[in-house]
Amino acid sequence: MIKNIIKYPTPLSLEYATDVRSFDEKLFSLIDDLKDTIKENNLDGLSGFQIGSYYNVIVVKEDSGKFVELINPRLISHSGKVQTDETTAYYGDISANVSRFERVSLVYQDRDAKDCSLKAEGNLAILLQRKLDYSFGSTFLHKLSVEEKDAFIRKLEFGSDASMMNESCPTTFKRDYLIKLSNILLGLMFVLLLISIFMSDTSTLWTLQLYLALSVLITNIVYFFYAHHEAKLYTSCISCQTGNIVGTALISLIKLSVVMTLSYFIF
Repeated sequence: MIKNIIKYPTPLSLEYATDVRSFDEKLFSLIDDLKDTIKENNLDGLSGFQIGSYYNVIVVKEDSGKFVELINPRLISHSGKVQTDETTAYYGDISANVSRFERVSLVYQDRDAKDCSLKAEGNLAILLQRKLDYSFGSTFLHKLSVEEKDAFIRKLEFGSDASMMNESCPTTFKRDYLIKLSNILLGLMFVLLLISIFMSDTSTLWTLQLYLALSVLITNIVYFFYAHHEAKLYTSCISCQTGNIVGTALISLIKLSVVMTLSYFIF
């Protein structure tokens, strides 16, 4: 039977999983439920804890598609270290960078109560470690460094990795180049204004001034619309960006107005 997977912020059922003592139909039904839930949600594995069971049972799916049933699993040895970008059904699509053992050895029992052992490396080793975390009522959150844990908690607040990627506003934007261009054009207008003081015929300079003024205006219009588009990429700080965009464009247009006013009277 397909079961609902416990997901954050619903707390996990117990502090520690209870070892299986009776290998009966109740246990077999739990194993079947885990398999059905794995298939339905296209997962690589589940622990009993994740569907609200008291029992220390894990089912994982190998690359071949074969299910491995681990009852009362114990990690007995490990070697190597690897950093892995992990997700788990409990936290949805939110990932974290976790330090794991590269190779692990486990002992467990099968559904016939027979003692078994398993050596795993790579993806299977990481998957087994992640499922074993649930046996202790925890998730990979407890294995994160302080910095990674803080970052992961912020991801939880925003609800996705994508939000976290956009959570911090950068200090520089591509739109800044448009403002630099606008300031350069305004600087040229000011230079023409100074040159006109020493010339008797300023008709040519006035024409150039008009073209430059039009260029500044167009640049600011392009800046205004592109800047709003760019701001949408950083939704968590869009309100402060909007104020900055409007203010920057307004200041540039005020500068343009002042230069053009002076140019009109001088020319």
